[in-house]
Amino acid sequence: MPVGAAGYLAGLIMANRPSNLSRIRWTVGLLQIDGCKRILEVGCGPGIALKTCAKKSPSCLLTGLDHSDVMIRQAGRRLKSETDRGKVQLIKGELSDLNPDECSFDRIFSINVVQFLPDTERFFIEQRERLADGGLVLTTYQPRHKNPTSADARQMGRRIEQAMTNAGFSVLSSRELDLKPAISICITGRKARA
Repeated sequence: MPVGAAGYLAGLIMANRPSNLSRIRWTVGLLQIDGCKRILEVGCGPGIALKTCAKKSPSCLLTGLDHSDVMIRQAGRRLKSETDRGKVQLIKGELSDLNPDECSFDRIFSINVVQFLPDTERFFIEQRERLADGGLVLTTYQPRHKNPTSADARQMGRRIEQAMTNAGFSVLSSRELDLKPAISICITGRKARA
């Protein structure tokens, strides 16, 4: 959880690193947001992906969730005009802080969040509870540890697929983006219609 001056610097790096920006644009492109009414980003960081979504779909309501005050402040500055118009809502907290009865998102996505989770399956169960019937969940991961490899990304992709399946999603696809030093992988799952 980014905090203090180091957290502020981490947010600047997240917002400007070329591989991050490529991964964000790619993930937002995979969201298929045309016709979506509500989208949630879990771990919104400094708000780059939400800003990209806002440009692609002016009528969609966007919610950004992050447990870091520093990230919520950076996202708030970046998305000020969108939050002022009521198009974007930023929430400090976790999925469990959202009331499932008040949530029915068409899309829920996260980018480089899954590796920090203590319980990946629970993460996807909580997303499923907040997703509209027929909605999509997307999780993108690019390894950022020392000496990362594409094999590391694919191994995490298999873990994500298994966690999504265990949480009740139909896994639709696994896609790869060729980045350095290792590929980025995105796993997409769908919640069945009632």
